[in-house]
Amino acid sequence: MAKRGGFGGGMPGNMNNLMKQAQRMQRQMEESQRELEAKEFTAKAGGGAVEVTVTGKKIVTKISISKDVVDPDDVEMLEDLIMAATNEAIKMAEEESSAMMGRMTAGLGGGMPF
Repeated sequence: MAKRGGFGGGMPGNMNNLMKQAQRMQRQMEESQRELEAKEFTAKAGGGAVEVTVTGKKIVTKISISKDVVDPDDVEMLEDLIMAATNEAIKMAEEESSAMMGRMTAGLGGGMPF
């Protein structure tokens, strides 16, 4: 007599498909994460006087400062511009990361089927 229900020593068909789907999704997430980490996000402050570039890993890779904004009597303003540009670049990287995760999880629907 044939075994019924698919529990005869292996995973049921639906569970096997679910596992394959989870593995495929994990590979896609890993690839997307690598792509995000390789991307650069550049933000400007002070009308472009300060420009900061960060990676998807949120590591600052470049800071450009216009000579016009360097005033030894007003270092605080320069610090504020650097901070603003850095925070904006990090925000851009975080938004891209959130958007990537949203795209990855969009197909999951209302949760697990059990």
